Amino acid sequence: MGAMCEICENRKDLELYIHIPFCIKKCNYCDFLSFPSSAEDREEYVRCLVKEIEKTGIVLNDILNNKDTYQVRSIFIGGGTPSLLSGNQIKNIMQVVQKYFLIKEEAEITMEANPGTLTKKNLSAYKDAGINRLSMGLQSADNSCLYLLGRIHTWEEFLKNYELARKAGFENINIDLMSGLPGQTMSIYKKTLEKVMALRPEHISAYSLILEEGTPFYESEEIHKKIPNEEADREMYQFTKEILAENGYDRYEISNYALKGKECIHNLGYWSGVPYIGFGLGASSYFEGTRFSNERNLEHYKKEPYVPFMMREDYTVLSQKDKIEEFMFLGLRKRAGISKKEFRECFHKNIMDVYGEVISKYEKIDLLEWIKNGEMLRLTDAGIDVSDYIFCDFML
Repeated sequence: MGAMCEICENRKDLELYIHIPFCIKKCNYCDFLSFPSSAEDREEYVRCLVKEIEKTGIVLNDILNNKDTYQVRSIFIGGGTPSLLSGNQIKNIMQVVQKYFLIKEEAEITMEANPGTLTKKNLSAYKDAGINRLSMGLQSADNSCLYLLGRIHTWEEFLKNYELARKAGFENINIDLMSGLPGQTMSIYKKTLEKVMALRPEHISAYSLILEEGTPFYESEEIHKKIPNEEADREMYQFTKEILAENGYDRYEISNYALKGKECIHNLGYWSGVPYIGFGLGASSYFEGTRFSNERNLEHYKKEPYVPFMMREDYTVLSQKDKIEEFMFLGLRKRAGISKKEFRECFHKNIMDVYGEVISKYEKIDLLEWIKNGEMLRLTDAGIDVSDYIFCDFML
């Protein structure tokens, strides 16, 4: 999938993100915008969310003169724990989206779901509402690791929820996994991967734990001592790549693996520069060459759930320099790499005229490579290990 820039835009793909900030309890490593809630809180939030989507749709259609200018290729309902919402609440949200946005018939519509929150009734309603992909946050199949993380589920509860989802007809499921957890050994991690492989999910996202400032994990000296060292974490990462490849999963992005044809369209859009609009508390957007984000204070959001683009938090018009940098460090996350031709079409410049010195530097030490007859540039396996360091060099 090619990159999409406003200066050369001739496609009209659009993605939507819908944020549900509620969870049963905050996990010990989590720094996402999420918090516990009551049933009344969730009902009130959905009313505000529906109002925001409706007003945004009306304004956009006025600006564009035609609701068909953009076609929605993917929707992602994230959180928090969206599966705390009832089937009817998800239906209400999806109905207003369908009313004000043109959604492609084959659109990918994902909802995050935490084990321990799914029911047969709600799963059936989610599917009826149009959800065709679930993303389930397992993290680990080891119950002691789950307890330490502050997760609300056990492996056994995850398994029951996974089976419920399959019986409800979900044929596209992602499972989130984490490595480098406190006290996690290679043996423990291998057992998690083996158990997940037996389930054959269509997609797996596998991330190393990052200690985020302000979380209980970050503040705990005891947790710091239990974190596997860099060598052990890299060994887990390498093993993930090998066992998933053996089982037919293609690593199409630094931390994401999929069976053939099951890559996450929504995330590929983020990495390829497809515009997206975010709804809900703190949601971010990238649209018509600008980035902006919603109000993060729930009480303020409830008073005025719709604010015109120009008045939103962090409203930024991207310069050409910003777009070039994002083309590089987002595009290089993909194993397919970035296209020399697309760079030229988007920015009217030769990529080597802009980044020749940096690219040559990392080519010489086998961290970057040209593939497909020199048309596509990508990170090597060794380059992926130090990708954050390399990306910094593409800042102009």
